[in-house]
Amino acid sequence: MSDTEIRDTETTAPETRVFEADVARLLHLMVHAVYSDRDVFLRELIANAADACEKLRYDSIADPALANGEAGRITIALDPDAHRLTVTDNGIGMTEADMIEALGTIARSGTRAFMDKLTAAKDGESPQLIGQFGVGFYSAFMVADTVEVTSRRAGTDLAHRWSSDGLGTYSIEQVPLDHAPAQGTCVVLHLKGDATQYTERAHVERVIRAQSGHVPMPIALIEKPDAETTEVTDGSALWTRPKSEISADEYADFYRSVAGQWDAPALTLHYRAEGKHEYNVLAFVPESRPFDLFDPDRSGRMKLYVRRVFITDEAELLPRYLRFVRGLVDSADLPLNMSREMIQQSPLLAAINKGVTNKVLSELDKLSANDADAYAAFWDTFGAVLKEGIYEDFGRRETLLGLARFHSTTGGDSWRSLKEYVGAMRDNQTAIYYATGTDRERLATSPQLEGFFARGIEVLLLTDPVDSFWAASGIDYDGKPFKSVTQGMADLGLIEPLDGSNQPAPAAPEAEGFIAFVKDRLGDAVSDVRASDRLTTSAACLVASEHGIDRQLERLLSANGQSPKGAKPVLELNPRHDLVSRLAALPDDADLKNDGAHLLFDEARIADGELPDDARAFADRLTRILGKALG
Repeated sequence: MSDTEIRDTETTAPETRVFEADVARLLHLMVHAVYSDRDVFLRELIANAADACEKLRYDSIADPALANGEAGRITIALDPDAHRLTVTDNGIGMTEADMIEALGTIARSGTRAFMDKLTAAKDGESPQLIGQFGVGFYSAFMVADTVEVTSRRAGTDLAHRWSSDGLGTYSIEQVPLDHAPAQGTCVVLHLKGDATQYTERAHVERVIRAQSGHVPMPIALIEKPDAETTEVTDGSALWTRPKSEISADEYADFYRSVAGQWDAPALTLHYRAEGKHEYNVLAFVPESRPFDLFDPDRSGRMKLYVRRVFITDEAELLPRYLRFVRGLVDSADLPLNMSREMIQQSPLLAAINKGVTNKVLSELDKLSANDADAYAAFWDTFGAVLKEGIYEDFGRRETLLGLARFHSTTGGDSWRSLKEYVGAMRDNQTAIYYATGTDRERLATSPQLEGFFARGIEVLLLTDPVDSFWAASGIDYDGKPFKSVTQGMADLGLIEPLDGSNQPAPAAPEAEGFIAFVKDRLGDAVSDVRASDRLTTSAACLVASEHGIDRQLERLLSANGQSPKGAKPVLELNPRHDLVSRLAALPDDADLKNDGAHLLFDEARIADGELPDDARAFADRLTRILGKALG
């Protein structure tokens, strides 16, 4: 059936609907802000067509009649005179409800993120945005004034046509079966005046080969109405070919088609597992971070095939902390008709998960050893996710700790491994010290670190939310436990200061009494007040109790309504600080001494990134002290 017949046939009265979400704004942004990347629309339409064919191939395992004995195929027809481009597949097809759900609703998690980033993009950045946000089908409006989709679901006797100009509404109508595909979907793009290159065979063929050359479905091209069909790609599965026959460009093209992203792979894993279980793996670590990497509902993006038949993209082929990996696993041993329940319970899939996970981590370890710069770039992008495994995957914790990289007080902007940290530990140092927070620069100036600086002890600066959980879970590396600098006593007495002094300067005699005074005045606001062996230049700081939880973890739990009961900080005072000595020398009934005790506590809270408990009382005390100082 020709495109003209499909377009001009008499149909039932179309029903007009309004797009859900803010589709008009999205389409306007795509047309005007992603103009230079318009070629991507063809890849998106071909990917959708291939998915439809894969879905039919899977469903026809249970019901062979659905496929009508035909192999999946994708046909792209050009009509230069009518300024049309048509993409047709003989896949699973869509019902009216499917069309409304798939084409009329874009209120997905990625839509808002796409629009926000697209709006904020600087000149030259926009071409990288398509492919990172799952806008897929709607990229067609970058080149088309109107898009028509005619589809018939396999095994049904109804066909429908969806049509829109992308300006806020769409129409949907039933069409006669003899004016619709026998099954599958036909997408007709009525091209804009400046998109005529998409009716030129040479240009379209180049785009197909460059972006969709390895889609596991043959793609044919018809350069004008009534012309013969020419096969552009044969649909061969790239992952079944020997690595020696595949170029880097071919891997990159396949990565883009399977990952739905427009960057390049930072790491490619292609191998065949043999032995007890046989399967092919083609997986990629992306260069750039997917926008939804930290979505709480985010799952992996590895596809499961069985003897080249797509089964699902929801199988747990990798743990969640490797959810940034894209690609597929093609098994020769799994049954083609396995159900979702069988997938979840399959011991073979558990073995595949174990094998692929170990291989990914092994390849990352090789990258870290052979190309430090490339690994640093990977860690910049995905380190925060990989560290989730330290907390979640006990069996691979040692491996993950070896892969982990950190900023520290001695490393500057460079990443440091735990092996490097342990190799640089001071004499008598028995723990790996760390500080957690949200800002590395602020952490590096925390008063809790002063005693560590004085002794040349390296402190890891951990700023990712997951750090507060894995670091506090009682783990160790090379027999050295992790210890927070904001928890318990510092225990630095056995480590010699860099200046060679064995003992700190003596504290003022009155300091002990002043510490008791401050504890009395602060009451229930703190769990204890004590002299500090970690402060050298600051007067006060806050730490957690020995058996409490890290201060940053406490803040994270509190922000989620899970504040530990009875959690109160310990106030540490520097008994050798001039301010503490002078306040200690005042009589206990002096207003200045009382105000000073509270201000030291508030000063410690501010230095710890918090606000005073009572802002008005803080302001009044500060005013009184400034008044006395200036009076």
